[in-house]
Amino acid sequence: MVERKCGMIALADIRYTLRGLYFGSSRKAVSFQILRFIIDVGILAFFIAGPSMKNEAWHAAINVIVAAVIVLELAASALVAPSLKKWALLPMTWIDLAILATFVVPAFSNLFLRVLRIWSLSKSNLFTLALRKSGYRQMEDTLRAVIDLTVFLFLVSSFVYTVFYGNGFEGYIQALYFTVATVTTTGFGDITLPGNLGKLTSIVAMIIGVSLFVRLAQAIVRPHKVNFSCPQCGLSRHEADAVHCKACGHVLNIPDDGE
Repeated sequence: MVERKCGMIALADIRYTLRGLYFGSSRKAVSFQILRFIIDVGILAFFIAGPSMKNEAWHAAINVIVAAVIVLELAASALVAPSLKKWALLPMTWIDLAILATFVVPAFSNLFLRVLRIWSLSKSNLFTLALRKSGYRQMEDTLRAVIDLTVFLFLVSSFVYTVFYGNGFEGYIQALYFTVATVTTTGFGDITLPGNLGKLTSIVAMIIGVSLFVRLAQAIVRPHKVNFSCPQCGLSRHEADAVHCKACGHVLNIPDDGE
């Protein structure tokens, strides 16, 4: 009974420490988040360049290391989540599980599933913390729009590479070139995707890509707003210097990061 109680206390301490590292803004937490970001970028670089690696022994060894890192991150995210149910409903949880399946079952191994992990970069609050600490908080929405657009470009490029190319790094460059030309609706026509699936891929890429470009333009032009829920009506978007809620008139107390 005593051992069980001690184990629960130790687990609670681990959760508290991990939550501070994952969501905190202290120097230690930011250093940890930078390390996570570097590891995620390294994993993505390996996923993209991995198929062209000639040394199979090195490729297999890095595969094992990457799989171990993903398992550790899954365990850590489960510990910091409010509950296992909420953790199981997170998109990143299922993405990591799908990626692990590509390591365990070679038949499911493909670049598109693995590059889905770029989603974790789009959800990182590292850039947001850096902007707030450097006094450029007003650029937060613009940066988020840029990140979402970049993530979309790499996801579509990976899908095009997996389905239509899949022949080394040169094929990925062609896929990325096609994606950028399609999303920007430039459409040079020197690279096209065959068949109905290729046409449907181009249509989806153009529609979503244009929407993301419009969102980016809006983020650049429109006045900066902060996320702060009104205690009375729940409106979450307000001007940074707002004193009253524009919907209900309730007095607001929006933190200004000491500015």
